[in-house]
Amino acid sequence: MTPKKQLRSTAWFGSADKDGFIHRSWMRSFPDEVFDGRPVIGICNTWSELTPCNAHFREIAERVKRGVWEAGGFPVEFPVTSLGETNIRPTAMLLRNLVSMDVEESIRGNPIDGVVLLCGCDKTTPALIMGAASCDLPTIVVSGGPMLNGKFRGRDIGSGTDVWRYSEEVKAGTMGLAEFREAETCMSRSAGHCMTMGTASTMACMVEALGLGLPHNAAIPASDSRRLVMAHHAGRRIVQMVHEDLRISKILTREAFVNAIRVNGAVGGSTNAVIHSIAMAGRTEVELDLNDWDTLGRKVDTLVNLMPSGQFLMEDFYYAGGLPAVIRSLGENDLLHRHALTVNGKTIWENCCDAPNWNTDVIRTPDNPLTESGGIAVLRGNLAPDGAVLKPSAASPHLLVHRGPAVVFDSIEDYHARIDDPDLVVDENSVLVLRNCGPCGYPGMPEVGNMGLPPKVLRRGIKDMVRISDARMSGTAYGTVILHVAPEAAVGGPLALVNNGDIIDIDVPQRRLHLEVSDDVLAERRLQWTAPEHAMKGGYQELYRDRVTQADKGADFDFLKGCRGAGIPRESH
Repeated sequence: MTPKKQLRSTAWFGSADKDGFIHRSWMRSFPDEVFDGRPVIGICNTWSELTPCNAHFREIAERVKRGVWEAGGFPVEFPVTSLGETNIRPTAMLLRNLVSMDVEESIRGNPIDGVVLLCGCDKTTPALIMGAASCDLPTIVVSGGPMLNGKFRGRDIGSGTDVWRYSEEVKAGTMGLAEFREAETCMSRSAGHCMTMGTASTMACMVEALGLGLPHNAAIPASDSRRLVMAHHAGRRIVQMVHEDLRISKILTREAFVNAIRVNGAVGGSTNAVIHSIAMAGRTEVELDLNDWDTLGRKVDTLVNLMPSGQFLMEDFYYAGGLPAVIRSLGENDLLHRHALTVNGKTIWENCCDAPNWNTDVIRTPDNPLTESGGIAVLRGNLAPDGAVLKPSAASPHLLVHRGPAVVFDSIEDYHARIDDPDLVVDENSVLVLRNCGPCGYPGMPEVGNMGLPPKVLRRGIKDMVRISDARMSGTAYGTVILHVAPEAAVGGPLALVNNGDIIDIDVPQRRLHLEVSDDVLAERRLQWTAPEHAMKGGYQELYRDRVTQADKGADFDFLKGCRGAGIPRESH
């Protein structure tokens, strides 16, 4: 007979000495039987009224607790810093690594045997997974779900995607401010995160594809009763996972990440998934890099017809069959590691092999894809020696091979100061270049890479131009936007050496990004280059700049890579 696994929480609650007395005594708002050796389940909650996407998490947490109690566990809810991209300035990404440390140390320092991660708004998902992966306890993720479809004047509108579109229409003079403000009241109609295939929806899909969430975790709307039922089931399941010792490292394998990369291509997911996945893999000591994203995703067609790449929204995606239908399609076309384990104890193929597709307009079939060879394109060349990324499904086909003169902005402030200038030398053939907005140059690497087009170009009916930046962009955005240029300008990357009028050559099919300036001229310019001054000295931002890795390495702190485990802290009494 296999001996019963010793619970980690026993080191706190299991002894009859002074330390056991102290730990149990302070928890006496719970009945005595919770200390009888049942698993202690930490519910890591990112609820905050400042994070509207996660504002319904109190109820979700209560449903998780019900499931934990039913399964014989002891649920304890604890808060961590909440990252709402909608409100946090300069960017929630600045705090992703900090929150991962908050999660890691909260788990390691407390009597927790297994953990349920409640995450929704986009940076909360990678932050919580990174922190939990560093501890390697049994872990399950419950995403908050997308909000309901926006409704404006008889049509569906999508978070972010239609904001960018309407904003451009106002600049072009084809939409009035009153109509713009009316649309504002029609977009966010319920609890939940962005209902486009932005970063929040993408990361929820990644959770399910990685095997960290139960089937349909990604797409059930936040206000759908089935989201609460799933939370209840997750509470039951995490107790079983503790008894099975099904730790997060057994789920987050190399095969799981390969599956997630291919799922990302099939759903037309956000470029931000690249940075987050590499950071998560680094915590689990799984080898994953930019080349994997390019080679593994290149053969994957985009099947999910959602904004910003397509037409529909996450509510429609769920009703059509959700992510299981997409995973089934990949599995039937030999694009899935079918044996990859998931948190419900089954393989990903066992979960999805019979999944129906109820609407082939929303979830296309492989013989009618939204975009052939979707995924994420990784470009390299003398302008991006360590790589840059582009989302082909959201780009304009006629701009995927392009050659044009650079219009350079040294900062996002410089961009805002000059972009509306009627004397700006720019046309539709120009390449807009924004620099000093990478991990170090603008700590946190804000979502400003999808620069709005110059009004003088918009008024001529132009809808897209090539844009290049060391920044990120919102997953809800669209256009021919090349991002995450590495190394970034602020650390002396080649982007720092581009002058106005320099010719830039882009060839996405050949994965090429080239600045047509000789090596000798670039060497001369480098001698004249000085690093930009930082606005904030000291504090967390200085730590961030000093220790953050470049975008191609996941923009994690160098000292956080690797799994440190959840060893029992030393006694303090």
